[in-house]
Amino acid sequence: MPITILDERQSKLLAEERHLLEDLRELLARFEASAADLALLRRASLDLDELFLLVVVGEFNAGKSAFINALLGEAVLPEGVTPTTTQINLLRHGSSSSSHTLTGDVLEIVRPVPFLGEVTIVDTPGTNAVIRRHEEITREFVPRSDLVLFVTSADRPFTESERLFLERIREWGKKVVLVLNKVDLFASEAEIQQVDHFIADHARALLGFAPEIFPLSARLALRAKQMPESAERQQIWEASRFGALELYVYRTLDNEGRVRLKLLSPLGVAERLSGQYLGAAEERLNLLAEDDKTVANIEAQLALYSSDMRRDFLPRLMQVENVIYELNERGDRFFDETLRLGRILDLFNAERIRGQFEREVLADTSQRIDRTVQELIDWMVDQDLRLWQAVMDYLSRRRQASYGEHIIGEVGGSFEYNRQELLQSVGRTARDVIDSYDREGEARHLAGAMRDAVAHTALAEIGAVSLGTAIAVLVGTAAADITGLLAAGVLAGLGLIIIPARKRQAQRKFHAKSNELRLRLSAAMREQFEHELAASQQRIRDAVAPYSRFVRAERAKVVAMRDGLLSVRDDLARLRSQIEG
Repeated sequence: MPITILDERQSKLLAEERHLLEDLRELLARFEASAADLALLRRASLDLDELFLLVVVGEFNAGKSAFINALLGEAVLPEGVTPTTTQINLLRHGSSSSSHTLTGDVLEIVRPVPFLGEVTIVDTPGTNAVIRRHEEITREFVPRSDLVLFVTSADRPFTESERLFLERIREWGKKVVLVLNKVDLFASEAEIQQVDHFIADHARALLGFAPEIFPLSARLALRAKQMPESAERQQIWEASRFGALELYVYRTLDNEGRVRLKLLSPLGVAERLSGQYLGAAEERLNLLAEDDKTVANIEAQLALYSSDMRRDFLPRLMQVENVIYELNERGDRFFDETLRLGRILDLFNAERIRGQFEREVLADTSQRIDRTVQELIDWMVDQDLRLWQAVMDYLSRRRQASYGEHIIGEVGGSFEYNRQELLQSVGRTARDVIDSYDREGEARHLAGAMRDAVAHTALAEIGAVSLGTAIAVLVGTAAADITGLLAAGVLAGLGLIIIPARKRQAQRKFHAKSNELRLRLSAAMREQFEHELAASQQRIRDAVAPYSRFVRAERAKVVAMRDGLLSVRDDLARLRSQIEG
């Protein structure tokens, strides 16, 4: 820092400040901070090695150039009623006078003026510059300032553009002094005091404290400085009121004051950026909390879906079981009507009995089971499709809502892009599933799975037939057993004794077989239902998984970033207290 040689305490403060600025820069780089903000922070650190930077701002007709000329004691800058400063002017000390362009927007003016030996003055275009770029470069230079002299004109004090610009200065935590220029336009001291109080009240409301305000006439001050010593010169100098401002500047910019302000200047930048990105981290965590709710809501939908499906599955399963119960009832009637002495001759014809059994007992069992199971399958397929539709609709609403959730400034970076892309990808997956959903194909697959499950449970090979046909085949084997039992009894000539016993035996065997089949059918269908229910939910979870993983990983990263920024913020506050103390 080419201000002076620093004492031990100042050197330690400087080293700690550089370390903090670097820590903050690394944190912000990991947080995908904008290139402009990272450059600003790096510039603030580099400015610690520069001369003290005194920045003069105000509207174009406030008399900034006249004020700087009065401060330097010579007409270094042109003055006029129209904007005379169309770029940034850097006024620096040199052994001879010169000027040259550093960039398209910055002109370096060198003058052998003693005041510039320790201070660089920055003359800026007006805060109300007609050319927007001029106002932009003025705003860009404010964060680099060590002290801001805000010049306002007595004929237009504290305009709206000045208020807005002063608010920007406050955001950067800069030391600011207000200069009320052109007070020679007033006719009395009362008018000066009235405007002074007006500015003080508005500045206090805006800044939260009462800044130093210096009413003066830069025009009279320069005129006095260019005159030889005389009573008239002294009179004009006193009328300019410039002495109070000059004394304040020289006292403020003594060695210790310059070092203190120089060290405080980058802290304002660091505090502004750490606060900005801390707010962004909190906002990002709020977004991720909403994303957590999105994932949790989908899980809640899946849980409700599972509960509703199980509840609604039971009566549908009962419809299938009822077909078997009715089969049992028809079987009992068949036994009562067939296995009696009045039909003993018919009992010799096993094929006839078997045929009658199939017509009267089996009847339309196959078709009814097929129809009932198909209705159950169609219901399951339809509910699966409805689940995807519900998830897609929910994500669509969530995505629309998230379009209004923007990260502060340009802090979003790839986080916002990745988040939106993953949210959209889940929605696209759901939409693609719905668009390509083959209800008939899904139904065929589910019917085949149920048929195979029943066949596997019953330890039977049933081939590529319908579930109802498969069950009828399995039940139909009872006919052969029954007719075999009956024929054996008749051929033995023991009808009067054997037929009732054979009837009871046949009924028990038929009931046992049909009940076993009902239980096996129920268990197999339950098992297949649970399998399909779990698979349906897992497909949703698989689609949401990348989004869910992103939310968890990003939350961990942002929490670490927030904690780091909080730590840096506390360190900055402690360092500010040490510098100001």
